[in-house]
Amino acid sequence: MTPTSVHDIRNVALLGHTSCGKTSLVEALLAASGEIGAAGSVERGTTTSDFDPQERDMGHSLTTSITHFEWAGHWINLLDTPGLPDMAGRALAALPAVDTAAIVINAQAGIESGTRRMMEAARGKCRMLIVNRIELPGLDLAALMDEIVNSFGPECLPINLPSVDGTSVVDCFFSPNDTAATAFSSVAGAHEAIVDQVVELDEALMAAYLEQGQSLDPDQLHDPFEKALREGHLVPVCFVSARTGAGVRELLDVLGRLMPDPTEGNLPRFLKGEGDQAQPVEVLPDPERHVVAHVFEVLNDPYRGKLGVFRIHQGTVTPNTQLFIGNARKPFRVSHLLRLQGKNQVEIPLGVPGDICAVTRVDEIHPGVVLHDSHDEDHHHIELPPYPRPVFGLALIPTKHADEQKLSEALARLQDEDPCIEIGFDPQTRHTVMRGLGELHLKILLDQLESRWNLQLETATPSIPYRETIAAPAEARYRHKKQSGGAGQFGEVALRVEPLPRGAGIELGNEVKGGAIPTNFLPAVEKGVHQALADGAVAGYPVQDVRIVLVDGKHHAVDSNEISFVTAGRHATIEALLAARPMVLEPLLEVTVQLDEAHFGEISAELSTRRGRLTDTGSPAPGRTRISAIVPMAEMDGFEARMKAICAGDSEFTMLAAGHEPAPPEVQKRLVQAHGPAGGN
Repeated sequence: MTPTSVHDIRNVALLGHTSCGKTSLVEALLAASGEIGAAGSVERGTTTSDFDPQERDMGHSLTTSITHFEWAGHWINLLDTPGLPDMAGRALAALPAVDTAAIVINAQAGIESGTRRMMEAARGKCRMLIVNRIELPGLDLAALMDEIVNSFGPECLPINLPSVDGTSVVDCFFSPNDTAATAFSSVAGAHEAIVDQVVELDEALMAAYLEQGQSLDPDQLHDPFEKALREGHLVPVCFVSARTGAGVRELLDVLGRLMPDPTEGNLPRFLKGEGDQAQPVEVLPDPERHVVAHVFEVLNDPYRGKLGVFRIHQGTVTPNTQLFIGNARKPFRVSHLLRLQGKNQVEIPLGVPGDICAVTRVDEIHPGVVLHDSHDEDHHHIELPPYPRPVFGLALIPTKHADEQKLSEALARLQDEDPCIEIGFDPQTRHTVMRGLGELHLKILLDQLESRWNLQLETATPSIPYRETIAAPAEARYRHKKQSGGAGQFGEVALRVEPLPRGAGIELGNEVKGGAIPTNFLPAVEKGVHQALADGAVAGYPVQDVRIVLVDGKHHAVDSNEISFVTAGRHATIEALLAARPMVLEPLLEVTVQLDEAHFGEISAELSTRRGRLTDTGSPAPGRTRISAIVPMAEMDGFEARMKAICAGDSEFTMLAAGHEPAPPEVQKRLVQAHGPAGGN
C-alpha cells in the first residue's frame, strides 16, 4: 500500500545521543505495527535500518535509514538517524524532511550531550521526547523527569507514565486511568497538566474547561494540541522499552493520532534567488500544484549506483514524471519511483505531498537540491540547518599512482553523502586533504574508501594553513630586461602595496596614466602579481589582506611581451611585500567545550597550555559548563583524546574557523628559517 492523502502521513525523525536505543526502537515499532515479523537485534546485526556492513560491525548507525509502517489508518515514515557526534551532519540533514523531531533519551544515562544538541537543532520543529529503556533496574524516573524539565523547560510534560516496575506504561491523555499505579506523579495530575498546557492556546476551549468544568475529549484538543507543538508550547514525553515492548503500542498511538501531518507542522522555508536577493516563496502540501521536493540524502553504492532520497513538499510524483534538478534546463524522467524499507527498495505508483520517496541512477542529483516539474520553480532552494564546520584533517596519499583519479571520484561520492566532509588541496605538500568533524569521523571515511572503493591509502597530518600579510605600505619598481639577439624582453612595473583589515582578502587597483603600460599587457601584470601572492614573500604561504595598486610602468614597442610583464609584476610585488614589514599569520579556531562542571579547571588549564584565550563561559544546564576559547590550529593536535581522558567521555566540543592573527615571534622565525632566506625569493 502507499498513502494517497497528505493527511494520512506522519514524518518522524528519531534523534539523540549515541547508544540511546533509536535503532532498537525502530525495530520494536516495525514489529508492533506488523510491518516485520519480529524485531531484529543491533548486537546480532539483524536490524532493518542498520543494514550496511560497517554499521553492523561497529554497532552504530552511520547514515539516516528510512523505514515506514501503517498504524490505525496512518502512514508513518520513520527516519533512524546516527547518534555519533562525528556523524551529526547526516542526522541534521534529515530535519527539513520531517514534521516531528523525536529525541530519544536513555533512561539510565539521562540527559547527554547529544540530547541537548538535537533538542536545540530541532527548535522550530514539532518536538517530542521518548524515554527509552524504562525496564532497567534501579532507575529514578521521577528525577529524570525533573532533569528534563530543568534542561528543556516546563513545556515538557509526560503524556504517559511508567508503571512502578517499568513493565508497562499508563496513558494520561486518551483514556486516563486515575487508579493505575505509576512510578511517579499521578495519572490525574499528568492529564490535567497536559490539558491545561494545550487549552491555554484556545480561548473558547479554556472557557469551557475552566468556567463550566466541562471535560474535554482528545478530538476537541486535537487542533490546539497541534498548535502547541508548532509553537514549542508543548513537548510531550513518552516512556517506552524497546527491549520488552512496554509502551510501544502507546507510542504508536501518539505518533499516529497526535503528531502533525504535513499540513499541521511548521512548513519548511523555501527561498527563490541567491544571497541577499533571496525571497521567501510559498510551497504548500497541495497535490494539484507543481511538484516541489527536496533531496535530503544521497547514498552511493559502487554496484547499484546513486540513490537520491527526497521529501515531496508540493504536487504529486509518479513514474514517468519529468523533474528538473535545481536550475538545470534539461529534466530527467522518473523511471522507477521507490519507497525504502532499510536496504529494500519497492516500486510505488505515486508519491503525494509529505511522502518520502527515492530515485536511483540519476548521477546529477545531489543533497539539498530542489526537484521540480516546472521552470516556474527555477532558483528555488530550501533553508537547510547550519552544519558544524569540519576542521580535523588528513592528507590522503594513494599507494598506487593510478588510483588518484579513483580517489577523486570516491571523495566526491562521500561528499554527496555527508554535508560535513570538506575536500581540499594542500599546496605545501601537494596532497589531497579530507576534513571531518573528528578523528572517528575520518576513520569511518577511510574505512569506507577502502571497503567500498578498494583504495589503499597512506595518511599524513596536513600542513597548517598559515598565511602572510604586511603591516605597512611600501612601493617597489622592477624592470625586466633581457636581450639575446633578435627580439628581446622588456617590461617595467611600479606598484604600491597597502595593508587591509584582517579578513578583507585581496584588492587590486590601477592608477597607471598615459598608457605607460598598454592595456593588453595589464592581464599579464595581474597574473604576475597573483603568482607572487600565492608563493608568499618570506615563508612560502599565500598572502592575504593586501591591496596592490599598479602606479606606473614602461614598455618597449618591439621587446615588450606578455612574459616580460608577468615577470616584472611578480618581482615588483615580492620586493614591495619585503619592504612592507611582512609577517606570518596563524589560523585560529573557536573551540567550544560542554562538560561536567567538575572538570572546568582541568579543561581550562589544558586550553591555556595550548595558547588558548578564554572568551566565554556559561551554564547551559544544571551541573554543566560551557567554555569557549580562541586557540591556534597548530596547538590543537591531540586535544580530542586529551579531553576524553579528562572527562571520561562525558563531553563534547566543536571547532569553528576563527580567522588568522600574527603568529608569535618564535613561530614566525621558525617558519621563515624553514623556507629559506627572504622566503627563497
